[in-house]
Amino acid sequence: MTMARKFEELRAKMSPERRHRNEEETAKQLLDLTLQELRQNVAHLNQDDLAEILKVTQGYVSRLERQDDMLLSNLYAYVSALGGEVEIRAKFPDQEVRITQFKEIEKLKAALAPRSKQKKSA
Repeated sequence: MTMARKFEELRAKMSPERRHRNEEETAKQLLDLTLQELRQNVAHLNQDDLAEILKVTQGYVSRLERQDDMLLSNLYAYVSALGGEVEIRAKFPDQEVRITQFKEIEKLKAALAPRSKQKKSA
């Protein structure tokens, strides 16, 4: 029967290249977050706190976090409210390009503001 070994013992036997690959993979995994995980683990806010910052309801924040597709203006406002910035990049086989067309966060934040509900005619 073999006994389990401590991770540090196994790590000590790894080549520097292998340790580096492991560290890169760990860093990549830490950067793959949903909006909810970003809010909770990076900004340490709850939905009510974020709703207050964005001047929307908690339910609106909840809906944003569950969406599979959203307006860039909503994403920019959400991340900005958490204290971050959004960068959009296009990756090609021979180069990577940062797209700057959407950088005007203040204008985009205004697009997030809830629109007044139109009255339904009877």
